[in-house]
Amino acid sequence: MTLRCLFVDFNSYFASVEQEDAEELRGRPVAVAPVMTDSTCCIAASIEAKQFDIRTGTLVREARERCPELIVVPARPARYLQAHTQLMAAIADCIPHGTPGSIDEVPCWLIGRERQRDNAIAIARSIKRRIADEFAVIRCSIGIAPNRFLAKTASDMQKPDGLVVLEQHDLPHALHVLQLRDLCGIGASMEARLLAAGIDSVEALCAAPKDRLRAIWGGVEGERFWMQVRGLEVPDRKTQRGSIGHSHVLDPKLRTLEGMRAVLFKLLAKAAMRLRHEDGGYLARGLQLHVRFVGLDDRFSPSVEFAPIDDTPSLLHQLAKMLAPLERAAASGRWNARRNPPLSVAATLVGIELRSERSRELITNTRRRQSVTQVLDKVNGRYGNNALFVASMKTAIEHDAAPMRIPFSHLPDVKLEEDVRTRAHAGELVRLRERQFKVLAESAHKQTQAHKKGQEQQRAPAMSSPSGATPRIRVPARAATPPSPQLGLGF
Repeated sequence: MTLRCLFVDFNSYFASVEQEDAEELRGRPVAVAPVMTDSTCCIAASIEAKQFDIRTGTLVREARERCPELIVVPARPARYLQAHTQLMAAIADCIPHGTPGSIDEVPCWLIGRERQRDNAIAIARSIKRRIADEFAVIRCSIGIAPNRFLAKTASDMQKPDGLVVLEQHDLPHALHVLQLRDLCGIGASMEARLLAAGIDSVEALCAAPKDRLRAIWGGVEGERFWMQVRGLEVPDRKTQRGSIGHSHVLDPKLRTLEGMRAVLFKLLAKAAMRLRHEDGGYLARGLQLHVRFVGLDDRFSPSVEFAPIDDTPSLLHQLAKMLAPLERAAASGRWNARRNPPLSVAATLVGIELRSERSRELITNTRRRQSVTQVLDKVNGRYGNNALFVASMKTAIEHDAAPMRIPFSHLPDVKLEEDVRTRAHAGELVRLRERQFKVLAESAHKQTQAHKKGQEQQRAPAMSSPSGATPRIRVPARAATPPSPQLGLGF
């Protein structure tokens, strides 16, 4: 029994959720974009769009050229998190799941008899049925293997809606059909290093000795990779967070000096909120900015270091000073904001350290700024994020710029990152209730139909046997899958 991990990967997740909610999008090529402009990148593509080689990271402009029929829709992070919660509840009905590595995948650990191949496959199929009962479009691919690394790899080997099992005796030859980039942890730079070392295939990679991989990786990660492709379970390495930041592609309406400034202030305020709340609280010792411009290769990328702080007023004060040279360049004509408007911005807090490792601040001005921050956090914690904000963010707030995003590495905290909604939130809530009602109605309809079918079969006329006897055939009604008692949509 070498199978230890069952890995669930939701296919084309963001785009599938959009097709789930809008029937007119089903069966059609769909791309999800962070903002509705051709200069940004697709953050997700439906199965139909992938047939035109449209992937995550494809420019919207290029995607439209490859597929003129492409439908581009704006991202709805809050809805994707709601569907994620519902999907986790569906999986939990079949097997306890682990901590999701990202919003579209989750590992499940097999124990005891679950590690037997037939039993593991039965669990995987029950997960697929459970999701299909609750969702019309969303599907998953499942990989089952001796460790999480190989189970994740297996889940990518057959898409969409696949099921692949890799046992110990399948290794490593079952991996030889893959490309180097198909293995988790091998990106463009690592592939280049492997090719430079003479390793140009997965077969050659698997045959390489441990010490050679350690040299190529430049450390222990090479040894860890060697063990993982052989089915060994390697414990996760503890990593220390080094930065917290956010970036945003500006909407065309905000590609001005004022719009860029407002969005940067909002991004930094959001990063500061996370800084204070994640893992018990951090302090930052530096700030980095990045601004890209339309039609220019040069970027505006200042950085500054300061004593460890976490309060929003102090950080925004640093940001204002860092933007001053760009504002002077615009005023003097050295930068023509109309000819080369800002395209994207990023604000990153660096040099972060746990707040618990520092003593309390004694300087009066700093303590006053910390008090203002505490009031800001309390108000927003009660009434919603950015219910109270500094005036420099006003333009960004009015245009709903830099909304909550879902990164690949973790799930965001909705309370910290989703802006408070008014009319738009009410409309989304109505649509959410409609979807909940639809799920319950369809489930009740299935139960009613199953009950009627069972009664009809029980009332069927007796069938004569060759001997003259007339036994009554009784077919018990098949129990329909009951609706989940907890829809898990956050309400």
